[in-house]
This record gives sequence, C-alpha cells and structure tokens, in this order.
Amino acid sequence: MRYLPLTPDDRAEMLGVIGAGSIDDLFVDVPEAARLSGPVPGLPLRQTEMAVERHFANLARKNKAASDHPFFLGAGAYKHHVPASVDHLIQRGEFLTAYTPYQPEIAQGTLQVLFEFQSQVARLFGCDVANASMYDGSTACWEAIGMAGRVTRRSKAVLSSGLHPHYVSVAKTMARFTGDTLDTAMPSLDGTDMDRLIGAIDGETSCVVVQYPDVLGRIEDLSPLAAACQAAGALLIAVVTEPVALGAIKAPGEMGADIVVGEGQSLGVGLQFGGPYVGLFATRDKYVRQMPGRLCGETVDASGKRGYVLTLSTREQHIRREKATSNICTNSGLCALAFSIHMTLLGERGLRDLAALNHARAVQVAERLAAIPGVSLVNDSFFNEFTLTLPKPARGVVHELAAKGVLGGVSLGRLYPGEASLQHGLVIAVTEVASDGDIDALEQALKEVLA
Repeated sequence: MRYLPLTPDDRAEMLGVIGAGSIDDLFVDVPEAARLSGPVPGLPLRQTEMAVERHFANLARKNKAASDHPFFLGAGAYKHHVPASVDHLIQRGEFLTAYTPYQPEIAQGTLQVLFEFQSQVARLFGCDVANASMYDGSTACWEAIGMAGRVTRRSKAVLSSGLHPHYVSVAKTMARFTGDTLDTAMPSLDGTDMDRLIGAIDGETSCVVVQYPDVLGRIEDLSPLAAACQAAGALLIAVVTEPVALGAIKAPGEMGADIVVGEGQSLGVGLQFGGPYVGLFATRDKYVRQMPGRLCGETVDASGKRGYVLTLSTREQHIRREKATSNICTNSGLCALAFSIHMTLLGERGLRDLAALNHARAVQVAERLAAIPGVSLVNDSFFNEFTLTLPKPARGVVHELAAKGVLGGVSLGRLYPGEASLQHGLVIAVTEVASDGDIDALEQALKEVLA
C-alpha cells in the first residue's frame, strides 16, 4: 500500500504559500528540451522480471571491465590495488551496527576510526585539522570556496585553469545560488597560469583555488601563490585528486595552503562506476569553527577511560538552515573507513614506496609513448599522470584504442569539448596495477592507431 499523506487540498495550500501555480512550476529551472511529457520514448510500458534481467545482462556485456583490459584512465579517478583485507575489515560489526555517531556509547568503533582518519588526512595534507570526510572531491572543493567566503567576508574566487573542469562545473552551479563570482580560464598546453592567478588577486578575492598536481598532471611550487594570497588577505585552497602523490611530493599545507581538499578514492575505494567516493577536507586550526561537516575528538569518560565523541558538528544544517555553514550534514563514513584502513596497512613507508612505484611506472610509459612519431610530452614534471599531444584529435584515438582492448587515457576533447586548442591532448594515468604487458599493449596499439 502506498503511503501518501498529502491530500490534493494540502498540496494546493502549499503551492499557494510559495506562489506556485502547479507542481510543474517547481521544475522551471530544468530546460524544456530535457523534460518529458509522457513515457520515456522507446521504453516498453511493462516487461516480465526475467525479460528485464536478460535485457540488463545484455547491456552489461557491452562494458569493458577495468580488470580485463590495460587501463590508463585517470583525470580524477584512479585504479589502484585495494588489498582484500580492506573489504574484510570494513564489514566488522564495530563499523556496521551504529547508524550514526551521534550516539557515542554504541559508536566507539566508528568514532575511533574517523578520529584516526582525520589524523591521517591532516598529516597527509600538511594541515592542523581535518574533518570526518565529505561527499566527494568536487563538493569538498565548493565547500572550501564557501568557507573562504565566510572567513574573509568576500565573494570572489579565482580558479586555476588547471582545476578539473568537473570541479569547476560544480562550483559554477553552486555559485548561482550564493552570488559568488568565479574567475575561471581554460588550460593551455604551453604552461600553467600561475602568473594569471597572482595577478587576479585583489581586495575582493576570498580565495584562489589551484589543483596539485593539476588536471594535466603538472606540479608547481605553491609557495609564491600562498604568499600572494596572504599579502592580499585571501585564502589559498589546494585541491588534490590523487592523494597517493603526497607520498612523493610536498604537502600543500607545508607550502602555505590555508585549506586543502581532495578526493580520497585512490586509497581503499574502487572505481565503482563513479561512486560513492570520499571527499577530504583539512585546514588551519584557526579556521576550524568555519569548517563544514563534522569533527571527531578524543576525550575521557567519567571513569577516566579514553573515548571518542563528535567534538564539532554543524547542527545548523539540521535545525537552522539559514545559519548553516554548509549543506554537508553527514560524511562518507564507509569510504572514509576504507581509506583509513588502506592507509594504516600501508603506513608512511608503504605510502612512499607506492608513490615511488607509481612515478617510476609513469616515467617509463611517458618515455616510450613520447618516442612515437608525432607524439610529444607536455609536462616538465609529473607524478603518475601526464599529458601527450597527438598528431590527430585524441577523442577518436581513445575510441580506436578501446576497440583494440586498451583503455588508453582521457582525451582533453572530452573534458573541454569546445576548446579547439586542446583537442589533440591525451591525459595518461599510470599506477602500480599497470603491468609490463599492459604498457607494451598501450604502446603497440597507439602506434597502430597513429600510423
């Protein structure tokens, strides 16, 4: 039986209060071309359960499984080996029984691992404090921009051209509702826009947002930019989409970044068709009360025994919406747990070894591919991801590589479909899972496609 508590009169009264003539008026922001006035075209009105299962099984067979093919995709989501022990441990009862850590007496396992997760993220990012995770990297990036606005009481954010375009898109969507101004630019294959960022900082700038390494895999010293931000009273936000890189390169917080956010999917979390992922967020101690999300802390109980509680949680999200510091009222607990377990299994030395292996593999692939006639390497420096320019549009090359059974990178034409200067760019990511045979297959397939 369906439970529909609202009568037609109830709905009419509610619509009248907000000044809407009908339910359809609530969807005016959806373009007319994207709306349907009837059933989905081409979709049968009914099918048997067996027919539906058979249909979706046939669709699934068209997928190219990452585990079955040489895999060199990246651009914000990376394929790393996740030890079987991670999946085993996240299923322990200590982490499954408590629905919410608001009840510390029955959520000590969850709270302790979130406390340890925060410690790991803070150390990894070179910051004083981290929260108990966020939804994903792109929303964490926007939350950092919003936080910078609250701290500085300014509303202009300067975004690096090297920031992932999906992160930029999320920021633009949110800025429509907050009134923030976003200063953005397209990336160039000829170099980063560090000079543009420094020149764009003025008295209205709340923050500068820069990705590290950037979407093309380039790595730059953030110290001069941090100094310029500090001199103007703005905050520097660093975005890390590949946290494994911080096992090899300097942490953004150590170079002066005020807020460091990122995507934690690389550690403990599989690709999973795009989610769920886990957003990372860390900052300086003096900004902790403006930090979105929740913060777990360590304390002692009445008997003097160590325990864990939610030290800070922005309750306004739940009870006083107009005073909320963000729209984040929970955290990606299970993915944060997986991240923390993987980090614990690696340890500091293991993370450094993993990072070194990733970099060595990437250098090997970059050298071999750049030796192919017509192919050149854009990067002066990189971690495990780099950009090539090809003698023809990269988007078609990616499809031809896939037809040969090689998932050979992400074309800049896909990320920036309207930018002519980027259509020949191909972003290649190489992690520890790439075998010698995979690298051979990529090199041979690319030679054939470009011949």
